[in-house]
Amino acid sequence: MFSTKRISQLKKDIESLFESATTNHIFPGAVLGISFGLSHEKKKLCFFYGKHSYFPDQINTAKETYYDLASLTKPLATTLAVLCLLKKSIVSLNDTLPSLLAGDWDGEKKNITLKQLLSHCSGFPAYRPYYEIAKGLSFQEAKEKIFLQLFKEPLVYHPGSKSEYSDLGFMLLGRIIEEKSGILLNEYVANNVLKPLGLEENLWFGALDGGNKKGIIFAPTENCPWRKKILCGEVHDDNCYVMGGVAGHAGLFGNIEGVLSLTSFLLDQWYGRAAHPNYANKDLASFFARVGGSTWALGFDTPAPTASSGGRYISEKSVGHLGFTGTSFWIDYPRKLSMVLLSNRVHPDRNNNKIKEFRPVLHDSIIKNLYL
Repeated sequence: MFSTKRISQLKKDIESLFESATTNHIFPGAVLGISFGLSHEKKKLCFFYGKHSYFPDQINTAKETYYDLASLTKPLATTLAVLCLLKKSIVSLNDTLPSLLAGDWDGEKKNITLKQLLSHCSGFPAYRPYYEIAKGLSFQEAKEKIFLQLFKEPLVYHPGSKSEYSDLGFMLLGRIIEEKSGILLNEYVANNVLKPLGLEENLWFGALDGGNKKGIIFAPTENCPWRKKILCGEVHDDNCYVMGGVAGHAGLFGNIEGVLSLTSFLLDQWYGRAAHPNYANKDLASFFARVGGSTWALGFDTPAPTASSGGRYISEKSVGHLGFTGTSFWIDYPRKLSMVLLSNRVHPDRNNNKIKEFRPVLHDSIIKNLYL
């Protein structure tokens, strides 16, 4: 598939990049997964660099390390769950909010569609610190209070008139999945998306009501200013935390085997070399297409024309997503390539944004060494 010389040079360049990254505190450590080829012909490479933490009880990163995947929850859990509902004809992309979710919808909200929520053009703002009104409440009380506030949230633009990346839209999608399926989001994703692929032990929501995994090695995230501790195995996203660790926009944890296996499986589906029992390949392929004039597809991102995190060489037909904690994936369809980076760049402080410069350089190095 690729010469030994190319693979050897890739390993050297990657090692040099990560040595520099850890020295310059882009993150304390990281895991990189690369998959190229399809189905039984594919080859996977995984690289482990640095430590979990900058503090004395440092542990080396390893394939067993679980990361807070942050917004990778959106494409890898929530979006795939919506695809399952589509196959069962429980929802359709043109369904509007009043038919999707019980609530007092008024004005333009009545016409917001499932498709607009998925493609970040619903009119909802990017973010609101709802957790501030929910501190001290039980998870269920906080969840209900937040959604009551979200239902009343004013739109910031006319639905469909532009795109603005929105956590709020995906919070609603998580609620829609629960209402339409009759079970909690984490249960629906585990049973319908992950278990058929044997990935339920590699990817799961970090539920805070006793559902979290025991004996798991987590990469810590931020020294949280209001929870007064370094977060480890507890979801970083504030809104998701007060809702119990399970939401449509965040809450998924995973290791490199889980994320790389799932993204490479999506690539196999794209080529018709694999099938999922609970959603259709043709529906998945339609979700990978850009919507309107934005870079957003349905639940997935695509490369920006300039300064893409996927680097200079990534194909325009690629799909991917970033996670706030320092995670990301890109699936380059023409090259049959999947690239996954898991890091905890928010440890111990979310204001560290050096990863923005690192990501494109990393992806450039992978593609140059393997394909150019």
